[in-house]
Amino acid sequence: MIELSEAMTLASQLNTETTGRTVELVKGPSYQHKFTWFYPDAAAYNKSLKGSKVRSTSAFGIFTEMDFDNNMKLSFHDGINVRLLDAEAKIPAKYQLLIRFCDGVMLVFTVVMYGGFACHSGEYDNPYYLKSKEAISPLTPDFDMDHFTALLNGVKQAISAKAFLATEQRIPGLGNGSLQDILLKCKIHPKRKIETLSMPEKENMFQVVKNTFEQMAEQGGRSTEKDLYGNPGGYQTILSKISLNKPCPYCGGQIEKQTYLGGAVYYCSNCQPFA
Repeated sequence: MIELSEAMTLASQLNTETTGRTVELVKGPSYQHKFTWFYPDAAAYNKSLKGSKVRSTSAFGIFTEMDFDNNMKLSFHDGINVRLLDAEAKIPAKYQLLIRFCDGVMLVFTVVMYGGFACHSGEYDNPYYLKSKEAISPLTPDFDMDHFTALLNGVKQAISAKAFLATEQRIPGLGNGSLQDILLKCKIHPKRKIETLSMPEKENMFQVVKNTFEQMAEQGGRSTEKDLYGNPGGYQTILSKISLNKPCPYCGGQIEKQTYLGGAVYYCSNCQPFA
């Protein structure tokens, strides 16, 4: 799933590969994936983007956004894989969106679990888009302890650590994937309530969020996700489905899994006691 470090990596690579290229054709789904959302209907994308030139690509929160010289934008998020193909490459049989440039180079977008696209002129009234764009990024100086404390104080204190960190895009780009390593490094159980955290634990959580995102961004995203060329990110993810039933790297205990708040959480019960 695209989270902040993956969005940033894709934006950097798309800037390198597509800036200045002119769109020849946009094709909608070759395969109808029921958990793919288009705004507006995918049939309108070719008319909106054909003949336009890519100006730049940016990233914020869970979104990657391509900007075109006709003032249109293409935003995509969540479980979308995008690959760069040359003119002679074989096009996958199943895709949700294809962009072909005038020199034959293509971008092919496929959805794994679920994902969304939006082709718009800047007015996109999606709450996750707006929160991702307007919230303070954890990779900026403005995301400091004062800001983090304000976020903590602005929620119901009975919510869990997972609910605080990985829902509502309070911290843009922090999702269920990045959450696992952050909480392990903090030694905090995903279900532990915010009201039980001491001030030192809150300060440590802030530092871990900052440091972990810096590592993920510098290393081109997480190893469980792939970039524009199909390569995994360089940040070696500690907790994921791959680590289930393997020993904890800190204490040697067994990694466990539970379903919680709409997704799986992985944790070490020794390092992250539920208190």
